[in-house]
Amino acid sequence: MTSVTNKQLIRVGHSPDPDDAFMFYALAKDKIDCGPYRFEHELVDIETLNRRAFAGELELTAVSLHAYAHLADKYILCTCGASMGDNYGPMVVAREPRTIDSLRGRTIAVPGTLTTAYLTLRLCLGKSGLGADFQHVVVPFDEILDVVVAGEHRGKAIDAGLIIHEGQLTYGDQNLHLVVDLGQWWMKETGLPLPLGANGVRTDLGETAIRDINRLLKQSIEYGLAHRQPALDYALQFGRGLDQLKADTFVGMYVNDWTLDFGSRGRQAVRELLARGHTAGVIPKLVEPQFVA
Repeated sequence: MTSVTNKQLIRVGHSPDPDDAFMFYALAKDKIDCGPYRFEHELVDIETLNRRAFAGELELTAVSLHAYAHLADKYILCTCGASMGDNYGPMVVAREPRTIDSLRGRTIAVPGTLTTAYLTLRLCLGKSGLGADFQHVVVPFDEILDVVVAGEHRGKAIDAGLIIHEGQLTYGDQNLHLVVDLGQWWMKETGLPLPLGANGVRTDLGETAIRDINRLLKQSIEYGLAHRQPALDYALQFGRGLDQLKADTFVGMYVNDWTLDFGSRGRQAVRELLARGHTAGVIPKLVEPQFVA
């Protein structure tokens, strides 16, 4: 039996939101046998994780699929752990009803320029290919709703906000109006779910460790789904403004069959996203996504 001190350290980064917490519950609370590995968890917002991944700081990290396009030389995608928006996803909200076209040239608060939400909004508003699609101000994801209500951020006027995580369920509580659900827009455009996030394993760990980590992550997801209530209780502490029912709804949106395995359709969706991002000039290099064998 491998002692704790001799176990290989795997530093895990994921977002402090209910679906990621649910996914990692079994690993965080030692509910499964991790063999020769010891997992340490760091809960950080997704844009920070995206940026840290450029330095390869974490062995296993949540990463936006947009960011992955810049990180394919350092990380390989786990086959499990995906956040897929199946005809739903990040949303743009505003203080008053408005059209998608009215957003062009406006200033939108965004949770980060490496998020898939940002990439998808660029694709949505840049479809005409005419000029600047919108102006943006980067704001921490959990402050965007308040910034939209206030109409400004650090002296900069804000016309709308791009929301991710639980804001998709709570924006109405602040009397904000939905302008576009980007998951629905993407489905109409492609007929595919919108691949928002994934988990990447650092490629320098070697094939054995990569496969083991992928397997343990899947076991953690399966454990949470099989022990839903305790996993949900753990996840609820990260659900800003969510009651038990909304937290359960949110977890169900992003921890499901897609999370257990991308499958062929999910992989196709990743390829399509990266290809369209490249064609639009948002992603500089065309990337063919690589998944753990």
